[in-house]
Amino acid sequence: MTIRVVVADDHILVRAGFSVLVNAAAGMEVVAETSTGRETVAAGHRHLPDIILMDVRMPDMDGIEATRQLLGDPATEAIRIVILTTFDLDEYVFAALKAGASGFLLKDTPPEQLLAGIRTVAAGDALLAPSVTRRLIRDFVSRPAFDSGVSPTLLDPLTEREREVLVHVAAGHSNADISAQLHISVATVKTHVSRLFSKLHVHDRAQLVVIAYETGLVEQARRR
Repeated sequence: MTIRVVVADDHILVRAGFSVLVNAAAGMEVVAETSTGRETVAAGHRHLPDIILMDVRMPDMDGIEATRQLLGDPATEAIRIVILTTFDLDEYVFAALKAGASGFLLKDTPPEQLLAGIRTVAAGDALLAPSVTRRLIRDFVSRPAFDSGVSPTLLDPLTEREREVLVHVAAGHSNADISAQLHISVATVKTHVSRLFSKLHVHDRAQLVVIAYETGLVEQARRR
C-alpha cells in the first residue's frame, strides 16, 4: 500500500525538498503541501493522509494546535503526525507529543533516515530511538517547576508486569529488547503493550512515554 503524506512547512524550499524526496521513494506519495496550520488541518480532513510531516512554527496556527485539532477529531484521529523541528531540544516538541504526535525528526535528518522514519510511524511505531525525543521528555519532566497535572492514579488499572513493560517502553526499548530483558516472548510483550494502549486510552508508544514520565513512574523506577 502507498503511504500518503502531507508536508506542512511555511518555507517553500523545505516543503519542496521533502516532497521531492518522498515522491521519489517507493511506496510513498505526497498528497498535499501546506504552509499554515489552518491549511494543514483542512488538508488533513480533505485527504485523510497516513502521515503528516508537521512543522512546529507556522503562521496563523502552530503545529501543536494543528496536531491537537486533527487528533482530537474522530474524523482525522487516525492520522499519524511527525513533528519537524530545527532544534533537537525544542520546548514545543514536548507539547506536540502530549497533543498526540507520534514522534519527531530534525529537519537536517539524512534522507534515508527521514524515509525510514515515515515507514516506522506508518507501521504504528513511534520515533523514539535513538531518542532525542526521550532526552527531551526527560529534560522537561525533570525540571523543578514541572507539574504535569497528571495523577499517578492513572496507572492504577495496570498490573505490575504492565508497569514494568511501560518503563521499558519509556526507555525507547523495542519489543524484542523488552522480551530479552524481562525473559518473556515477543508475543507476550505485544499483548502487554496492546493492553497498555487500551487501559491508558492512547494509540501509540509516544503517548505511553509521555504518561510514564508525567505520572512519575520512570523516576520511581530509577530510585529502586
